Order: sequence, then C-alpha cells, then structure tokens
Amino acid sequence: MSELYDLIVIGGGPAGYVGSIRAAQLGMKVACIEKRPRLGGTCLNIGCIPSKALLDATEHYHQVLHASEGFGITVERVGFDLSKIMQHKNSVVGGLQDGIDFLFQKNKISRFVGTGKVVSKNPTGWTVEVIEKAETKTLNAKRVLLAMGSDVIELPFLKYDGEYIVSSTETLSLTQVPAHLAVVGGGYIGLEMASVWSRLGSRITIIETQSRILAQSDEASAKELQKSLIRQGMEFRFNTFCKGAEIRDGKVFLQVEEQGKVSELKCDKVLVAVGRKPLSQDLGLKEIGIEFDERNRIQVSAHYETTVAGIFAVGDLIAGPMLAHKASEEAVAAVERMAGVAGHVNYNAIPSVIYTWPEYASVGAAEHELKEKNVQYKVGVFPFSANARARSLREKEGLIRILADATTDRVLGVHIVGPRASEMIPAAVTAIEFGGSAEDIARTCFAHPTLPEALKEASLDVDKRRLHL
Repeated sequence: MSELYDLIVIGGGPAGYVGSIRAAQLGMKVACIEKRPRLGGTCLNIGCIPSKALLDATEHYHQVLHASEGFGITVERVGFDLSKIMQHKNSVVGGLQDGIDFLFQKNKISRFVGTGKVVSKNPTGWTVEVIEKAETKTLNAKRVLLAMGSDVIELPFLKYDGEYIVSSTETLSLTQVPAHLAVVGGGYIGLEMASVWSRLGSRITIIETQSRILAQSDEASAKELQKSLIRQGMEFRFNTFCKGAEIRDGKVFLQVEEQGKVSELKCDKVLVAVGRKPLSQDLGLKEIGIEFDERNRIQVSAHYETTVAGIFAVGDLIAGPMLAHKASEEAVAAVERMAGVAGHVNYNAIPSVIYTWPEYASVGAAEHELKEKNVQYKVGVFPFSANARARSLREKEGLIRILADATTDRVLGVHIVGPRASEMIPAAVTAIEFGGSAEDIARTCFAHPTLPEALKEASLDVDKRRLHL
C-alpha cells in the first residue's frame, strides 16, 4: 500500500503550489504533481513573470531613448544587449523558482515530477498515477485538487512551428529582434508582447477580428490605451481575419481578409495570441464522472468540488478569468473549505492588469456590462494630464473612470489607463471588496502630489464636483 496523503494537488502553478502551501499550513499531508521540472506553472515559467521582466527592461530602454531629453538629460550612444535582457529575465524566473522550492521544503510538501492522472476510487479516497516518461508511480489521497491550468489556443490554419509562427512562449525567448512582427489577437498577451518588441525596434502590426482591442474590457478605457499605442507606432488592423500563411524566402506571407478582400502581409514572424484553453482533456476525468461545460471547463460547486465527491478543481480549469491571482485565491479558498475554514473569493473584486505603457488596470464591471444588465449608473472621469505627479513624471496620457450605482453610489467598476495603474488598482479593489461608495473614496485623504489623487478626483466627478479640472 502506497503512502496516504490528505491531499494530492495536480499542477504546480499559481493555483497548485499556493494551494499546496495553504493546505500544509492547515495541517494536511500534501503531495504536489507538476509535469515541468520547476514549479510555478505557466505564470512563472513562460508567462506572467518572464513577460514582466522583459516589459520592465525594455521600458527602461525606451525611457532613456525617448524620455530623457524632456527632463533635460542628455544620453549618448544608447543601446541594448538582447542576450543580457534575456539573462535578466531568466535570473528573475530562476530566483522565484528557488523560492517556491524552499517553501515546499519548509512546509514538508512532497514533490513529484510528471503528469498526474486520477485513475480510480479506493476505500480511503482516490488513487492517482504520476507518469514520467516510461515510469509510473501510484499515490493515494483522501482528496484531489485539480490545478493543471491552461495552454495556448492553436489556430488550425496558423499552426505553430516555433520559428515563424510562434506562441507567447517562443516570443519570450527570441534571440533577434524581428524587423516586422505581426500579432494575431488584440488581447492582453498580444499587446504586452507587442510592447516588448516595439520598444526594441520591431515594426508591429496587430490583427484583430473585433473593432477594437481588449473586446471584453471597458470600451472607453480600451480606446484610450489604443490611442496611446498608435502614437507609439503600432499599426492596428481591425475587423480583419487571418486565413493562413506561407513561408517564402525566410519571410512569412500572412493571408488576411479585410472588408471581403484578401491580401498578403509580409512579415518576419507571426505571434498568434488568441486566448487560452483549459488543460483538462485526455486525463481520464470524464471517465470517472467529472462533468464539463460547453467550453470544456470543469463544473464545480461553491466549494470548488467537482461533480465527483472528493475531487476539486480551481483556476483556469473552471469558469472565470484566466488570471494567476484568481487561481491562487480559489486554491486557498478550496483547501480552507476542505479544512472547515471559511474560504472566500469575491469575483466582483478580482483585478486585471495589462502591463503595456501606459498600463491598463481594472476591477469590477465594464460600462457595457452595466448597460446589458440595465443597471443605472453614474460615471466619474479624471485625466492624468491634470494630475501634478503625472506632469512631473511627464506621463500625462491616460485617465481614470469610476462607475458607481446611480442610487446607492456603491462602486461598481474602476478602470485606470495611466502610469503605474497596477499600483493604484488595489485601492479600488479594496473599495469594492468592502462595499465602498464613490463618496467614500472622495472623502479619503490622499497624499499630495501622488498619482492616486486622480482616483480621488474621478470619485469626486461621479457627483460632478472634481476640484482640479
């Protein structure tokens, strides 16, 4: 009889490793199965963290190259070393991977490398196989937490070849700056990767089937970001569909359809960034009775338990935004509820950040969502061009929009397009989490001069009494 665990977690990403640590803190004997050699999942290995390392590095270069003169600073012979930028990215990732390894040791979590598969029910719970190459190990646990995450969506007419047609994974490790990078998809991944390579000199063409970028986000805010990206030199082709691609003489000839006419777009590489899909197939889950929705997401209860007792699922495997912090919160809530602790996730207060420059951070409802639900609301707006700190930083682009209930004044959504929006959104998240009103924010004293003062002014504008514009 193999060793019995209280919980086996399949997946070592932001949901899996965080859920494992919290379960161990609650006194559970935990095993975590992850197919990659290092923990951290897509986010740490080939997603959130390496992309932010590249975004920050290239933003430094862009600021020196383009913004220094405005501050009266003269810089000569500005350049970059792409190999050292990649070394910086790898160093950041490696250090955080080591940190998770330390946390697993500290919390006495058993670590298994391989693919985890739930195979059968047994008298004590569930039998799980760990498959690594030709070797199979068998584990037993009272409960199983599924946290395998997601993978990129591949278009059948634009299949990845890793050289010319690439996913975000390959785009994070290019050894040369492409002269012309075409990006299929105007979502956050495409925009962030476009920003990295645009700053280093690539010509960028973004191809989007919708009429704007970030189709699910607040329209006015997305268009504000779009205007800024156009000023940075990005080209957008909206209402445009890709039909396929040919490789000729070391170049990609992308067939695109626009207003019924098909033409060719010549470029060096094509990044396909059209979304992600749950990694829930071919693992025997349906065979043991787990039910899925129409988008192949696992159906769960309010306690994150699947339709099979004792098996739970969180993160990208279930409904909701595919965000690392959402996955982590769900994993913590799931294991806390297993232990009889009141776990909690407020889905109205999950922030989202797009790390372009300016950044776009949001929480709560978008304006079109309120209209679709016939919710009566008020809008407060304040531009960063009227903010003293933004002016001192020479970062005047962007604005803050606050949506508040027309009757109760409760904050329903906050959208920030501007410098360091990611650092300002937590105040808005807190307001929504505690049921705060626009007036609550407006009556709060903000330090001067700071960027968040724009949040206060937007709150004042909900009642049309902003002071500095």
